[in-house]
Amino acid sequence: MSNKYENQLRTFLRILEAYPETMQLSRFLPGYFREHKNMGSGDRRTASRLLYNYFRLGKACADLPPAERLMFAEYLCEGEESLFLQALQPDLYAEADRPLDERIEFLENNTDFKIEDVYPFTGHFSKGLESRQFLLSLFQQPDLFIRVHPGKMALVQAKLNQNEVPYQQVNDHCLALPNRVKLDQLFSTTDRLFEVQDLSSQRAGEYFKPSKYDYWWDACAASGGKSLHLFHQEPTIKLMVSDVRENILENLDERFRAAGLKAYQKKILDLTKDPSLFLHSYSFDGIILDAPCTGSGTWGRSPELISQFNDRQIATFQRLQRMIAANVVKFMKEDKPLVYITCSIFAEENEDNVEYFMKTFNLKLESMELIRGYDKKADSMFVARLIR
Repeated sequence: MSNKYENQLRTFLRILEAYPETMQLSRFLPGYFREHKNMGSGDRRTASRLLYNYFRLGKACADLPPAERLMFAEYLCEGEESLFLQALQPDLYAEADRPLDERIEFLENNTDFKIEDVYPFTGHFSKGLESRQFLLSLFQQPDLFIRVHPGKMALVQAKLNQNEVPYQQVNDHCLALPNRVKLDQLFSTTDRLFEVQDLSSQRAGEYFKPSKYDYWWDACAASGGKSLHLFHQEPTIKLMVSDVRENILENLDERFRAAGLKAYQKKILDLTKDPSLFLHSYSFDGIILDAPCTGSGTWGRSPELISQFNDRQIATFQRLQRMIAANVVKFMKEDKPLVYITCSIFAEENEDNVEYFMKTFNLKLESMELIRGYDKKADSMFVARLIR
């Protein structure tokens, strides 16, 4: 039996060696598996699990050989569920029936592992973030959240129940499912029943507060999730969406069509440059600025990014966010909101930027929140609603 797990270890090491650390695992692994068709579905699932668990160690024990780091990762992420650990390191497995915080304490007392080394950016955390709770959350896979369209909850639940898919109803419009669930195998894209949207992102959308017939601009729209949330809050709104990436706006078109959102404008804009030439006569009742950011609140989903990150990048993103904000606030109507959002937990991108916006652009802070998702198996985000 141990041969099976030794083969899994060899496969893990082979994939790790092939992995270019500038790419996200979610993009790399499908291509790798296509090139290695001899790997069965079970082999692919196991290899994916081992890799994601391995990267959950972040920058901790970086000097250890990968195989040894993997054993620590399996111990922390899987505990007594890891037959891999049981076969290849039974002494460590003998301690694996403890709760996660006790497993961490055991490693800290008996090895060079330190929880603070996993994510060594705690000095940049936004106020109110509970550091140890956040660090503990990195060792579990976040849930998959869907925001159900108005009036469709019963239909979605019926389909999930029919297929015996476990889920938890978080509130009137949100369900949490295990991350492994393949929604595209259960629902047709023409069903128009829900959007995949993290719980914290849904919470950020509560800051929009649109009124009837408002004209809103989703300035960094990406695939349009927040625009759809805005539309479901107030279907009468007029909407303009923009992004610098033409291909992602094409994905947005498909998503909008599926959701029944037909009346909107779309522009390809590089907001690091003054867009006045293209928007000279525009003014908006609300602007959503979901700004490019480090993504530090979402690395529980992409843990490989922890080890790739250098905290010097924070200042680069802060400059980018301030540059974009300067180019969008001029199109706000007086007494109307800018909803500033990041999926970051770093103060430089969050509270520090809000203070800068207030001083530089004569904005008034109505409300802001660090949305802590780490105790709900969700991402963590920041949102502020500022009035001109």
